[in-house]
Amino acid sequence: MDSTLDKEAAVATLTDVLAKFTAYIGKRLPKDVKEKTAKLRAAETNPLAIAVYDSMADNQEYADKLNRPSCQDTGVIQYFISAGARFPLLGEMEGILEDATKEATIQGPLRHNAVETFIEKNTGTNTGSKIPWLDWEIIPDADYAIVDVYMAGGGCTLPGSAKVLMPGQGYEGVTEFVFDVITSRGVNACPPLLVGVGVSTSVETAARLSKKAILRPVDSAHPNESAAMMEKLLEDGLNEIGIGPQGLTGNSSVMGVNIESSARHPSTIGVAVSTGCWAHRRGKIRINADLSYDILSHEGVVL
Repeated sequence: MDSTLDKEAAVATLTDVLAKFTAYIGKRLPKDVKEKTAKLRAAETNPLAIAVYDSMADNQEYADKLNRPSCQDTGVIQYFISAGARFPLLGEMEGILEDATKEATIQGPLRHNAVETFIEKNTGTNTGSKIPWLDWEIIPDADYAIVDVYMAGGGCTLPGSAKVLMPGQGYEGVTEFVFDVITSRGVNACPPLLVGVGVSTSVETAARLSKKAILRPVDSAHPNESAAMMEKLLEDGLNEIGIGPQGLTGNSSVMGVNIESSARHPSTIGVAVSTGCWAHRRGKIRINADLSYDILSHEGVVL
């Protein structure tokens, strides 16, 4: 009986932590995004773009002061979990994250963004069939869990694109696809954007990797030297377009370009693009075996 009560208490504790953290990231941007937008503002020469960057900074200040989400679209809640095989609440995590989403919806408050497909009914809780979306990786012989929380907005991340190229199109085809996506809809996705590119073997693997890419820090680099060079070339090329903050022209179009890749079938090159808007609301938290936690994405957090 004591063991059951202990587990129930542990589940309640972790649910509370993850609910508070999910609500928190809707209001305060991670440190790398704040630093990058400040850097882009300092380098900007277009007066209108400077005014937009200042408005963005004011938005963040008021969101913090008023303890309210910084964007009205708090997105579909997505959790990316890297869990140790020996994490004590591994079997309970799915229920914990669903309940955390429901509670964060109240605490945020978060806009109700879960509409049951074909039924066309809003659940009112940001939960529903396979929502919140859970992406799992198991870490062998570990007893902790790392959870990336992401608010996937309807104008930026959710309209991602994916395609399978023929091998003859090569990396030039990847580049062309990225530019086609950003120039066709990037202006509507609240730039400057963090662009995630997945290069893999099929549309589903490339799409997953493109989403993982925008969970990486803005100024991080792919471990492969050639891929890292491609990240830099894509970033420079997209910035040359001069989309500017909120699409109103300026020196920059993107905060950065992150590529994630896998081995592929020799006859295909899968490519996908996901984008994070300037209000790139994501957070990373490590939950230890004793349920203590470390917040890795933000500084000075009080839950």
